Amino acid sequence: MTDYSEYPLTRSQCVMAVLVAAAISGIVIWLMYRQVVIALMASPLGLLGPRLLRSRLKRQRQERLRLQFKSMLQALASLLAAGRSVENAFDALEGDMVLLLGDPNSDIIREIRAVRIRAKSGDPLEAPLTDFAARSGLEEARSFAEVFSICKRSGGDLVEVVRRSSAMIGEKMEVEQELGVLIAQKRLESRLMMGMPFAFVGLLGFFAGDYMEGLHQGAGWLVLTGCLLLLGGCCWWMYRIMEIRI
Repeated sequence: MTDYSEYPLTRSQCVMAVLVAAAISGIVIWLMYRQVVIALMASPLGLLGPRLLRSRLKRQRQERLRLQFKSMLQALASLLAAGRSVENAFDALEGDMVLLLGDPNSDIIREIRAVRIRAKSGDPLEAPLTDFAARSGLEEARSFAEVFSICKRSGGDLVEVVRRSSAMIGEKMEVEQELGVLIAQKRLESRLMMGMPFAFVGLLGFFAGDYMEGLHQGAGWLVLTGCLLLLGGCCWWMYRIMEIRI
């Protein structure tokens, strides 16, 4: 089963990420130093490209999985409220989710299929749900698996547990969407602020090369290096500020 804490990249994705990251780092360094040799020396920074791409794709997959998990809980609550037992509800859940999502090979449907198969093999439902929660990396899935296990052992109201879990996840996602709308403009402004210093230095180099000549000799190299490090630190800081997590 899929380990959602990892995201293996294909060979083409790795190559493309390295090339794009190397090109961006080379262009940035060349705009600052105007030396092809120094820009080529910065090309090994492209090796960070796959790591950044992997992190982004993994986060997108987990967000997509969380949306699907919320839909699964809503469908499960409806099946339980209709009077089905937990085992029968999971048997019918796969078909309902296929109709809802339209993709029989989506992550959550494969997980539901695994739960159903393991349940038919004699495993208690708690085992595959706990396994999925550990692999998914979702706090909501871990909480649901824990509460589900407690209810199964103590005879709690599973319908109410599933309903409340679905409602809590929905409320959390609504808050995240509201925050996303509020900071969308600020996120765009932060990206423009990250790129403006490099664009400004590049334009000065093209249109006022004599003005920048002093920075390309002697102590000017140290000044450029210090400014580049400070700009890199500011870009990282702004990126971290914009990455709000609930």
